[in-house]
This record gives sequence, structure tokens and C-alpha cells, in this order.
Amino acid sequence: MAFLSAAVTRINPSATIAVTQRARELAAQGRDVISLGSGQPDFDTPDNIKDAARDALARGETKYTPVAGIPELRRAVADKFKRENGLCYDPADTIVSSGGKQIISNAMLATVDEGDEVIIPAPHWVSYPELVCLCGGTPVILSTSLEANFKIRPEDLERAITSKTKWFIFNSPSNPSGVAYTENELKSLTAVLLRYPHVWVLVDDIYEHLVYDDFKFKTIAQVEPRLADRTLTMNGVSKAYAMTGWRIGYAAGPSQLIKAMEKVQSQLTSGPCSIAQWAAVEALNGPQDYIKRSRVAFQERRDLVVSMLNQAKFINCPKPEGAFYVFPSCRGAIGTRTPSGRVIQSDKDFVTELLNAEGVAVVHGAAFGLSPNFRISYAASLSDLRSACERIQRFCGSLRSS
Repeated sequence: MAFLSAAVTRINPSATIAVTQRARELAAQGRDVISLGSGQPDFDTPDNIKDAARDALARGETKYTPVAGIPELRRAVADKFKRENGLCYDPADTIVSSGGKQIISNAMLATVDEGDEVIIPAPHWVSYPELVCLCGGTPVILSTSLEANFKIRPEDLERAITSKTKWFIFNSPSNPSGVAYTENELKSLTAVLLRYPHVWVLVDDIYEHLVYDDFKFKTIAQVEPRLADRTLTMNGVSKAYAMTGWRIGYAAGPSQLIKAMEKVQSQLTSGPCSIAQWAAVEALNGPQDYIKRSRVAFQERRDLVVSMLNQAKFINCPKPEGAFYVFPSCRGAIGTRTPSGRVIQSDKDFVTELLNAEGVAVVHGAAFGLSPNFRISYAASLSDLRSACERIQRFCGSLRSS
């Protein structure tokens, strides 16, 4: 339509939300659908956090809050970064937003102009390049491979940096692959970034607490403190505490950047929900037992899904170190034919036919910038995951060479 802005025509709808909505529609029609497209824990928010929200309501904490968050939550954020990551921030150098997505949006709107480049490793979360495009910037996608464990090498990063590079967006553990970078791998990347002082770093640590086996999480500014003055470290309560609907993300970084992000937020949304902020204070300051329990449950689910997918014809599924996703390759299925005669020509075809034939909703890899793969969220019950994997095995077994 002629009245639409250039900005809105540069972006696409969220593929993960679209898949989840399609699964809901089919279920409403009576289809037996297992939806593995949504990136949210299936557990309930812990009781102590819900109790804190009720207490806040009882106290009448229902008014507008300061734009960057209530002082108690900004202090809790600063304390969390110090306690868990060894990062020293004043509460004034933190910001609280309505979800992690708004943190990224604020940062891009505050800093990115037309022609600026933002380096994004692929596979990547669906919203990173879209938010860059919304601001008129240019996403520079660094593709990886299953053989490289979906990780970029320092030489890949260095080749991508130009005089126009404004940001490097980094997510570990990763959505959609679940891979996490070791301390030594991070050091190899920070050594490159130190040579380019004009490049800022946006670190998305939203899956920090969801790491498995003996993996030790580290964040970039912790590994290389000399980058702290141009690093925005963001996190949130959604994944770690099963609080996706509460919509609280937070970040810390250089004062000038935080103030600019606060300025943007003041005109877009103002402060986040007051009750959700008080719940987040309890999440960060209160008992952390839930994190340990959920980590054990997610690891069991990961191991089941990886094992069963690798028993499926045409599928190659690496075992990720973190998050609650797997990103298997369906390369072997490309060119095969379904029982109905449809030729699978892409990962989008693969997931579409899987949904039609077996009622399993997953997200195609092209949505995350890398094909031919698909993403499964194993934030679902063991019984649903087992049934879904059996259906995927059956679907793959039905495919024939064309």
C-alpha cells in the first residue's frame, strides 16, 4: 500500500510466531498437532516470583515507573552482573525494557543510521536482521556450517568488518542452534574486536543459565574487560525463570549508550509493567533453585531429541551445549519425494510437508539465515517430544528418491 513507510516494507513478520500461530489454527480445527516452534519454557513461573507480584499489587505498585526501570530492579540487575558475571556496573548504567527484543530495538534505534553495517552470525535469531533493517542499517550475515558446529572463526569476523561496521551481534548459547562458545573461543573473537575500536558489541546472554554437561558460561566483557566501554550486555528473566509473558528484559553498558536507549524508550513505551518489574526483582534476588531444576529437565529432553532425530532417515542432529533448541540438517531429504508426489526442494518444503503429514510444527532453517535445516524447541514435555520425534522418523522414512 502506498501509505506504508519504507521502514515497515523492509522487514518481514516473525517466522517463529507464524509457525506457532499456524499450529494453533490447525489444533483449533481438530488436528492433532505437536507444536515445537515456540521458544519458551513450558514450566510455570516459580511461586516465589508470583508471590512477589501479588505483594506488589497489594502495596499498590500500579503506577507509572521511571522510564529505565524501578531503582530496586536496576540495582538487582547491577548486582546480578557483578555476582554472576564479574561485571561492575552502576545501576544508572542499566536499563529495563519490555522484553529483550525491546533492548535490541532501543540499541539499534539509538545508534544505527542508513548505511551502517551490523555483523550477525548465522544461524541467527529471526529478529536480529529485521531490527537492523527497520533502522535502515545493513545486516552482514556470517554463515556457518554444521561441520563447524555453527560457530564463526576469528578470521570470518575480521573479513566481515569494514569502515561501515557499527555493531557485532553475538548470541551464546545460540537461538536456534543451541551452540555455546568456550572461553578460549571467545578470546579469539575479542582479539579481533580489540583491533577495531569503532565496532560495538551487542551480547545477547538470554540463555546464559541453560547450559549442560560441564560447560562453563562466559560473556564477552567478562573475558575481555577492555571491550566493556563498547559492549552492551543484555539478558532477561523470560528463559531463565519461565517468565516469557511478563515481558522484562534488561541490559547494562556504557553510560552514553544507556542514556540514548532510555531516550528512545521514553518515546516508545516508557517504563515496563510495574508489577512485572517487582516480580523480576524477586527473580534476580530470590532463591535460584528453579534454574537448577529446569536445567536438569532440559538436558534430559535435549538428549532424547538428539538421539531420536539421529535415528531418523536423512537427518543429522548435533548435540548443542545450551538453550533449548536443536538445529538439525535435513540436507539428505532435499530432492526426495513425499508419498503424495511432492518434491522436497527446500527446508521450508520439508517443514511444511512434515506439518501436513504428521502434525509436527517446527521452523525452517532459512528463517534463521541458514539452510537446509530446521529448528526444534524442546521446551515441551518428554511425552510430546518422544511422539514428535517418532512422527519425524515416520515422515522421513516415507520419503523416496525422486
